[in-house]
Amino acid sequence: MQKIAQGAEAVIYRDLEKNTIMKERFSKKYRLEQLDTSLRGFRTRREAKILQRLEEMNFPAPRLQSFCDERMSIVMDFIPGEKLRDVLENGDDYQQLAMEMGQKIGLLHQKHIVHGDLTTSNMLLNERSKELNLIDFGLSQFSEKIEDKAVDLFLLDRALESKHYKLYPQIFAKVLKGYREANPGAEAVLERFEHVSKRGRNKKK
Repeated sequence: MQKIAQGAEAVIYRDLEKNTIMKERFSKKYRLEQLDTSLRGFRTRREAKILQRLEEMNFPAPRLQSFCDERMSIVMDFIPGEKLRDVLENGDDYQQLAMEMGQKIGLLHQKHIVHGDLTTSNMLLNERSKELNLIDFGLSQFSEKIEDKAVDLFLLDRALESKHYKLYPQIFAKVLKGYREANPGAEAVLERFEHVSKRGRNKKK
C-alpha cells in the first residue's frame, strides 16, 4: 500500500496489486473525540452511498469496492489517467473538454448530487475510455436545493478563473453550454448562480 496524497480530511493510498485506492479519514485533534468520530463516520458513509448511486447511474467515477466504519475508510477502483488541470495546462484543446465537464456536472445535478469541490484537480481524463471522470466525492451531498447546485457552479467558476485564467471566461461559457444540454433544470440553477456570483463579488469589495 503506497501513500500517494494527503488532503485536509483524508490520506489516499494506492494498492498496486489490487489496482485500488483507499481513502482513510484521519482524526482531527482539535475536535471533541465523540464529535470527530461521528463526523468522520457520517462523511464516510455518505461518500460511499454517493459512489453507489453513481455506479447505478453508470456515471464515470471511481467504483466503490468497500467501506469500513471502524477505519473510516473507503476502497475504490483506481482510475488511470491525467488530471484535467494538467491536460489543460499542457495546451490541449479545452473546448470539448469544457463541454464534457458541463455535461457531467449537469447529469449530477439532474440526479440531485452536489459535488462540493469542483476543480480541475478533481477530474481525470481516463486514459482507457478517453472520457472525463470525476473523483473525490468527500464533500458531496444529495440535495434538491437550487442554491446548493448554484454554489457548486460558482466554486467551479472561481477555480477556473484562478487556475486557468488564460482560458477564462471562454472555458466557463463552454461549461455552461454543456450544463444546459444535460440538465433540464439548468435555467433555474443558472438564474440562482447569477445571484450567488453577485454575493461573491460583493464580499471581495
